[in-house]
Amino acid sequence: MRRLSFFAIALFSMLFFSSCAGIQYMSIETREPAQVTLPTEVKSVLVVNNVVQQPDEIGHNIKRLGKSQIDRVKASSDSVAIFYTEALSQFLGEEKYFDAVKYYQKPLRTDNDFWQEVPISPETMSELRNTTSTDAIISLDKLILQTDRTDFFQQEGYTYASMTGKVHSVIRVYLPSMEGKIPVVQFTDSMKWEGYDIRDDRAYAELIIPTQEEAMKQLAVFAAEKMTNVFSPHWENQDRWYYTQMSSKMREGEMFAKGNQWSDAIEKWKESYTAEKRKLNQAKAAHNIALGYEMLDDMDSAYEWATIASDLFRQSTTNDSLERRRSLLFKNEIERRKEASNKLNMQMN
Repeated sequence: MRRLSFFAIALFSMLFFSSCAGIQYMSIETREPAQVTLPTEVKSVLVVNNVVQQPDEIGHNIKRLGKSQIDRVKASSDSVAIFYTEALSQFLGEEKYFDAVKYYQKPLRTDNDFWQEVPISPETMSELRNTTSTDAIISLDKLILQTDRTDFFQQEGYTYASMTGKVHSVIRVYLPSMEGKIPVVQFTDSMKWEGYDIRDDRAYAELIIPTQEEAMKQLAVFAAEKMTNVFSPHWENQDRWYYTQMSSKMREGEMFAKGNQWSDAIEKWKESYTAEKRKLNQAKAAHNIALGYEMLDDMDSAYEWATIASDLFRQSTTNDSLERRRSLLFKNEIERRKEASNKLNMQMN
């Protein structure tokens, strides 16, 4: 893997689109650290399903068309925990952070007590690790799903409705080296759908609402993707911008930036910064320089110039200025990325 992928930005692509005069927007990918830092000796993990299937009669409601009361309905969550754990193992493997990510296909729980969490015993943990040759176990220990649907109207015999789905999961990381301290990660979030309830091939609509069963599977994959960011460094898309058209040097810098020649762009923007007399124009050049250094993964220089830009915008704009607020946000983001880079370096080395 290239050096830049260890620290911050690689595989970046610029997506320019129309905006207000004097500003170009772009999209970049930043390398973010895992939210949970596992011990350095953990090189391989095993993902397991340690939950009891949610009973069909729990968690699903419909407010039907023309009725004031809410009806409780049944929906099968069969295989939803499998969707969750399989997706989590696949996503973790795709990040290539661990040397190996393995998936244990057989559910560990054989009882029927859905509401009770039963952590993996030390004996079972040791057996699983030994038989799979892994260093740690990532276990889905609780999974609760809920769907709430509201019907709005009917058109040509098809009901138009909205549905909100909620997922709550508990994941534990079993590490023998932690002396009984088991990291626990709780996740709660929701998704929303809106569309026609179409279950045949006789009609077409752009918006089709899923069944409760389909919604639960989508929630499981959604949660698994979020959990991947907890345990592995990952890529995230972010928006950036730079200023244009102030001077010939700024325009030359823009051309270099569009060609991903950031060192040359910085040089031209520094020339513009030095030549400018107005603080507002200096602030815009300083912002561009900070962005250039961020693209070169020099976060210390990026923060230095982002601070200069923020100070100059504060001196040359009003309190409610959009430029002032935007510059401060960028400065804070660079500061966050400086701290994240240190954490990322520890995780990747």
